[in-house]
Amino acid sequence: QVQLVESGGGLVQAGGSLRLSCTASGRTFGGNFMGWFRQTPGKEREFVAAIKWISGVTYYRHSMKGRFTVSRDSAKNTLSLQMDSLKPEDTAVYYCAGRRASTVTYNPRDFESWGQGTQVTVSS
Repeated sequence: QVQLVESGGGLVQAGGSLRLSCTASGRTFGGNFMGWFRQTPGKEREFVAAIKWISGVTYYRHSMKGRFTVSRDSAKNTLSLQMDSLKPEDTAVYYCAGRRASTVTYNPRDFESWGQGTQVTVSS
């Protein structure tokens, strides 16, 4: 099974930026549809952004559009999430996830591979 590893989380002030990365162990990357999710204590894991690995078509949660950018580097087998204009409400653990099928879904239960998560904290 592919294992995904996130990096790049940390503490940033409101209005600042962070870039998260996700790499995969194993021969191939995590799937044809790759996504970022986030979770705060006591809440459901929620969709942030996703990308179709082959076409590069991207999808965003409405509140992130214009602030977050998801991208992939096929040569490096890396998925990235550039987060700009961060707000305190963006504070969460962010997870990288992979789905073998390329059909679009925002339901975390449809993703087979997951990273361990990386903490993002935005101070006011």
